[in-house]
This record gives sequence, C-alpha cells and structure tokens, in this order.
Amino acid sequence: MIRLLICDDHAVVRSGLTMLLNGRNEIEVIGEASEGDEAIALAQQLKPDVVLMDLSMPHGKDGMTASAELKKLMPEVNILILTMHDDEQYLFQAIKAGASGYILKNAPHEELVAAIGAVAGGDAYLYPSATKKLMSQFIHQQNLDPADDHAYQQLSEREKEVLSWLAKGYANKEIAQQLFISVKTVETHKSHLMEKLGLKTRPELIKYALQKGLLQFEDE
Repeated sequence: MIRLLICDDHAVVRSGLTMLLNGRNEIEVIGEASEGDEAIALAQQLKPDVVLMDLSMPHGKDGMTASAELKKLMPEVNILILTMHDDEQYLFQAIKAGASGYILKNAPHEELVAAIGAVAGGDAYLYPSATKKLMSQFIHQQNLDPADDHAYQQLSEREKEVLSWLAKGYANKEIAQQLFISVKTVETHKSHLMEKLGLKTRPELIKYALQKGLLQFEDE
C-alpha cells in the first residue's frame, strides 16, 4: 500500500484526487495540504511514501520551494509534481528541487496512478515528451548568449525581485502583495524589464527568468 500525501491549493482538486486514488487497492491517501508549509509539516508527521505536489499555490508556500525544503528534511520521501505547467523550465527546476516525477493535471487517471507507483518504487517518472524537453533545455543552457548576462546586470534589484516572482507564476496583484507595492508599480517594473531585456510578452519574461535560475528556493 502506497501512503500518499496530496498538496494542492484547490479544495475541489484535493477532494477529487482523494476520491479517485482511495478507490485504488494499492494507494491510500493519508493526508491533504493546501500549501507548502502545511505539506512539510504533515509529511514529517505522517511519513508518506509519496507527496503529490502542486507548483502554483499563491496563498502559501509554492510547491517548488516546499519540494526543495522537504527533500532536505526528508531525503527518503518521493515527490511527484502534479501541475498544469507544460513547460520545460518548470520541469527542469522541479528536478533540481528534488522531485522524482513530473506529470500534468490533464493526464489520464491511469497515467497518474502509474506515475505514483513509479516514484514510490524509487524510479523517476516524466510525462511523455518530457525527456525531449529536458534535453532541449540542457542544450539551450550550453548555448546561452553572453549578451543576456549584460542585459540582466542592467536590471535594478527591485526589477530582479519582480522577475523572480513572475517566474513562480504569480499574477501582478499577488506580486504587489508580496513586495508591499502597488499593482501599478509592478506593471511599471514589468514594462521596464521587457524593454531592458528585449522581450515582448509575459510568457517570454517568465521563460527568461527560469532560464536565468531566478526561481530560488528558500533554503538556498
């Protein structure tokens, strides 16, 4: 029996996953958490075999940071990321944080069950095409334009902070709350970022931030 802890900020998602997975003979959901700090506390208390972890949880500690902290505290725990982010940058950072697997929320139920079983058994699990994305990311990192470093050095410390929060998937309003500034100020910083870095869209900003390694974990 695989002992599973679910961490997702949406109660409906947690309830649905619990009902689905508790219906399997090989899986027992032993706890639910709504954000990263709660997941860490419950994991230490309940000792799950697998933690099913969401990434974007704006009202608490995000899944990436929580995964890194949890692996430091409990190296034996297996973390499976369940997310809507079909992006090689998030995938790369999740592996860096210590996750054993990465699966998308739109995956078939049987694929999710197979992923849980794989990481519980000590194996890695990546959704189809993820291996190719990882290879592409590795190649890209080896060929980064040195001019990117010069452009990044021109950013102010506040602009770098905004860029880091963008990489975590936070909306303008949420960034404003985190930094104790107005939404208009966040938008101004974002506009300056785009101009200095030669980017045109928010997704481009997020991808750039992830490529620069700005998604930092709290224990680093």
